[in-house]
Amino acid sequence: MTDPIGAPPRPGGWQTATVVGVTVETAHAKSFRLALPAPSHHLAGQHYIVRLTAPDGYTASRSYSVASAPDGSAEIEVTVERLEDGEVSSFLHDVVRPGDNLEVRGPIGGWFVWRGETPALLVGGGSGVVPLMSMLRLARRSGRSDLLRLVVSVRSPADLYYADELAGPETTVLYTRTAPPSWLRPPGRINVGDLTGLVPPGTDVYVCGSPGFADAATDLLTGAGMPASRIRVERFGPTQ
Repeated sequence: MTDPIGAPPRPGGWQTATVVGVTVETAHAKSFRLALPAPSHHLAGQHYIVRLTAPDGYTASRSYSVASAPDGSAEIEVTVERLEDGEVSSFLHDVVRPGDNLEVRGPIGGWFVWRGETPALLVGGGSGVVPLMSMLRLARRSGRSDLLRLVVSVRSPADLYYADELAGPETTVLYTRTAPPSWLRPPGRINVGDLTGLVPPGTDVYVCGSPGFADAATDLLTGAGMPASRIRVERFGPTQ
């Protein structure tokens, strides 16, 4: 049986991926570049499950969004926040090195995906920027940055993922607690003024972050007249 035209790729079984690179994003986040046995064919916004198996057979698995752009290659990048007492995230941060193998399954997800063909506003809070980064990278790779606007809300410059890559005419960074000295916008939570003018007719909105951030951003968007039917939300909890 074949998938309907335009349907997201179906996840296969478990695969063994090789870690080929590790990048420190912040004091509590790292990006892991994984080489798969075959091309990924993921869509921007999808995720993979990473599974760890102990010698006694105990397993723990967590889902992590893909940060890399779809490019048809056999490599993907996932960004992982280290959480205190997190079984999987602490192992990835403290133990895993280039050359190690990980069990993965994916790509997964069909709702929160952007194919790079229509206007979109991306609104991310903290680590919620990860799947949105895949969309931004896709837009830049395909020469369609004009289709996207990305608004990222973080506590401080030290908490900003992809700091060396994120800046550009498509992106706006909002700091909620501490901003750089030269930053024009004073620190504060995202507000309706931050989103004004970014959602012309026909724009789809992708919101990703903690439940509190996602709900607040969605309320701002609908209060500004954005139809709820055009807002796609992905909330994340304490994935460990």
